[in-house]
Amino acid sequence: MGIVEEAHNVKVLGIGDRTIVLAHGFGTDQSVWKHLVPHLVGDYKVVLFDNMGAGTTNPDYFDFERYSTLEGYVYDVIAILEELQITSCIYVGHSVSAMVGVIASVARPDLFTKLVTVSGSPRYLNDVDYYGGFEQEDLDQLFETMRSNYKAWCSGFALLAVGGDMDSVAVQELSRTLFNMRPDIALSVLQIIFLSDLRHLLPHVTVPCHIIQSMKDLVVPVVVSEYLHQNLGGGSIVEVMSTDGHLPQLSSPDVVIPVLLRHIRYDIAVD
Repeated sequence: MGIVEEAHNVKVLGIGDRTIVLAHGFGTDQSVWKHLVPHLVGDYKVVLFDNMGAGTTNPDYFDFERYSTLEGYVYDVIAILEELQITSCIYVGHSVSAMVGVIASVARPDLFTKLVTVSGSPRYLNDVDYYGGFEQEDLDQLFETMRSNYKAWCSGFALLAVGGDMDSVAVQELSRTLFNMRPDIALSVLQIIFLSDLRHLLPHVTVPCHIIQSMKDLVVPVVVSEYLHQNLGGGSIVEVMSTDGHLPQLSSPDVVIPVLLRHIRYDIAVD
């Protein structure tokens, strides 16, 4: 196993000529895909990994300068693909990793046959003629709560992100993986994510993109999926599911898994 693979806890499962890369979002790790993986391993080679900074990675490897922008994560994805000698993949990215895939596909379009984004957003802050869902004051308050009581923040944010109630398995699962992150790393990562703006990159994306979104998501408003669809440079398609929350693959797998499988297996029809 190479250095990059070891640092990111890379796992390669399944058999098949085609490769699927599953990339998790903030506060989780590769276990967020546990309901999807069994449906893929019979037909595809599946690559799982943990983003640097996840609670399952060594915090000593987290370079605050490298990860001061999303490009640090982009370099990681490309490095993992190169170390595994993967020349082409279907990339499924959740939340921030959806946008990491978007940036990576602009840098190296040859590596990606399609992107499947789940709950992705190019910008979280509201702007003139753009609704991202958050005002700066909202984010300032969020970051201050993280600084003052990280454990309480984890529970509160998990409930906000997942929806439902505190007793739900998905809320408890996200609370656990959030709490496994080192607080200073979690704060740094979330600040980079929530203050990012990738709208200018969207027209440069040429790889086909399947945009999947919950009808109700308190982190990413449903209108953002349409914004992506209208502004991506390549072919794209949107599916808004009847699900609630930012991590539907964890909280509503019965609805989400068939949708994901359909978008993985079928390509956008080109006129």
